Amino acid sequence: MSDKILTRHTERKAVVYVRQSSPHQVRHNNESRRLQYAMKQRVIDLGWSAVEVIDDDLGRSGSSTTERVGFQRMVMDVCLGKVGAVAAIEVSRFARNNRDWHQLIEMCSLVDTLLIDHETVYDPRRPNDRLLLGLKGSMSEYELDLLRQRSLEARWSKARRGELVLQPPIGFIKTKDQCLDLDPDERVRNAINMVFTKFFELGAARQVLMYFIEERVDLPTLRYDGDRFVTFWRRANYQLIMRMLTNPSYAGAYCFGRTKHGKRMIDGVLRRTSTHQPMRDWGVLIPEHHSGYISWAEFEKIQNMLKRNVSNFRTGGLAAVKHGSALLGGLLRCRRCGSRLHVLYTGREGAIPAYTCRRGHLDNAESRCIQFGGTTVDQAVSAELLRVIEPAAVEAAAIAATDVDREHKQRLEALSLEAKEARYAAERARRQFDAVDPENRLVTEELERRWDGALKRQRELETRLELAQAELPKPIDKSALNSLAKDLKGVWDDPRTDVRLKKRVIRTVIQEIIVDVDSAAGDIELIIRWKGDIHSAIHVRRRRRGQNCLHTAKEAVTAVEILSRICTDDMIANCLNRSKMTTGHGNRWTHERVVSLRSHHGIAIYNPERQRDEGWLNLSQAAKYLGVAPTTLRHAIEAGQIPGLHPLPVGPWVLRRADLDTPNARQVIQRAHSHPTAPNSRQLTLIVPST
Repeated sequence: MSDKILTRHTERKAVVYVRQSSPHQVRHNNESRRLQYAMKQRVIDLGWSAVEVIDDDLGRSGSSTTERVGFQRMVMDVCLGKVGAVAAIEVSRFARNNRDWHQLIEMCSLVDTLLIDHETVYDPRRPNDRLLLGLKGSMSEYELDLLRQRSLEARWSKARRGELVLQPPIGFIKTKDQCLDLDPDERVRNAINMVFTKFFELGAARQVLMYFIEERVDLPTLRYDGDRFVTFWRRANYQLIMRMLTNPSYAGAYCFGRTKHGKRMIDGVLRRTSTHQPMRDWGVLIPEHHSGYISWAEFEKIQNMLKRNVSNFRTGGLAAVKHGSALLGGLLRCRRCGSRLHVLYTGREGAIPAYTCRRGHLDNAESRCIQFGGTTVDQAVSAELLRVIEPAAVEAAAIAATDVDREHKQRLEALSLEAKEARYAAERARRQFDAVDPENRLVTEELERRWDGALKRQRELETRLELAQAELPKPIDKSALNSLAKDLKGVWDDPRTDVRLKKRVIRTVIQEIIVDVDSAAGDIELIIRWKGDIHSAIHVRRRRRGQNCLHTAKEAVTAVEILSRICTDDMIANCLNRSKMTTGHGNRWTHERVVSLRSHHGIAIYNPERQRDEGWLNLSQAAKYLGVAPTTLRHAIEAGQIPGLHPLPVGPWVLRRADLDTPNARQVIQRAHSHPTAPNSRQLTLIVPST
């Protein structure tokens, strides 16, 4: 027994401190843990009867006392004078930094506590022992730094060769030669391809998320199962989609060092921090390292699209397209101060868009530069846009038809693969059930429950697949699509056209628009900067204060002007309602609204005397005037032989008497009268003779 151990030491308890640095060491370094627990017997042999083993810090690093509950409890007992000796297999188990190590030595020196390792006993009150303990602590700290430096250098050296693959991203597997290869699971590959395809189609990560949720398509992810990562399927979420869109591994590139690690004081506690670095600061980036799901050019395009989707006026971000009716949000820039214009929605239910430059007002309390209504500007820019892209409309329509077909096929393929996997799971559950002894009810009941769940899942997916196949749209008629593409303005102005689609089209071809207001002339000056640095200028008449921007359709105004020649206001309102035409605010037509429309556009009210003097007739009156049937007259009008007006699909015809006295009208009368319905002597009879 050492002469340093006295009765005042053995009267107090001894503490054996057990620690291993990581969970991996706890699981695999069993011999080291046994040696540490064996220190209890060594302390008992040295004369202590009361020995406490503190092993709360198994799996925790000794580089700091942070979150080391066992070490803190041991130091507290030492400070209270309850401990006569602290023991460990080696002093590096107590601490791996000089601050904690010398603090422990100082406390032990003050309360007369010994330190014990597998070699000897140390008395921190003796200068020689104190010097030796200090040297051992310094060597322990240096050893930790040296090991960390060596491991980091080895890791970086392996990463520079592109051979360091810690965990493959979802959709990849790690080969034996430490490379990445595409996952052989066809369902996994199809789901990842769908993420990128839908992002290029929809233009925003959140829109991709909403698509997967609405279509009930799950996404793969990884879960650690004991000793390896396994793939399981879960409901799509935003973080999962963003990890796929921002990971360069999916573009076939190897990267390392995307995240910078450090330490920072947070609420008085030193904590580890991680910061994502820009691409230029990545430690290793090796393009074309392995097979990918997209090309590097597509990956860079995705990053630019994500960056533009961030709503930030200072950095020039356009933000993702939204449901608002303003088409030019994020594209307009003030010519006076250079700031981007904000979008405001005014009027009833916020239906009227307006653009305003108020950045200086918000930041520096300056006066607002410009503000104007957005409807007329949107219409003017849309007209200019259609003029530019109309030559390529037919080609774009053909590409769109192909994309629609591909989207439906991709969705069906995803459901088909999911159903195929469910059938495999059900068959596997059946085989497990058949392989067990039927009399072992403790096992068969659980296997039967799993089999029933797998069959239920299989039936549900097969039902969804059948419904999706039944809802598969018919092939698009290319000729009809081409004719629709030629009427691009009609498609653009159709209220059923998604406003987000129109915004994406505008942003595809327009870089930005410089705008200014000429108050003296009452004009809005727009300089459109197209993609490719081509500029064009247009002038829009500024809407006067109080002027309504919700206009009644021109077709309705024309119909009222024509029908007022032969119909009263009540009859005109009924005709407009039967034709499903509404006012500018979307209301039904009434007598008062027809009167208001006529007054606004200067259309005269119906007058029988004016009708008689100008010679306006409806179809029945005109047929009676010619002496023919109304159907005969209507066929002649549709054939272009007699002029006639038919402004509404469900409404009267309007004809002029002067057009009925022309040679063409007389020919129609002659043809009708020259073919009377008289008996034909050559026509056979159906009467059967009785003889």
